[in-house]
Amino acid sequence: MQTTNKPVHEIRLGSIKAAIWRDQHSEKPRFNVSVTRIYKDGDKWKTSDYFGRDDLPKVGLVTQKAYEWMFASPATE
Repeated sequence: MQTTNKPVHEIRLGSIKAAIWRDQHSEKPRFNVSVTRIYKDGDKWKTSDYFGRDDLPKVGLVTQKAYEWMFASPATE
């Protein structure tokens, strides 16, 4: 069960965002990652979990950065 409604860390590269969430289901804290694309539809900001060809390099970069952050986090030791 997550103890917060906010991610513990976010990594953004242009319109691509990786949100890192703390998951307290196990005895030891773990992290999960959600990756979204942010876009504007008229006056409203929206998110999508679909990515175009040009988004994929950014998806790779934000997930690599998320991995590095989770690996370095003291909660995973």
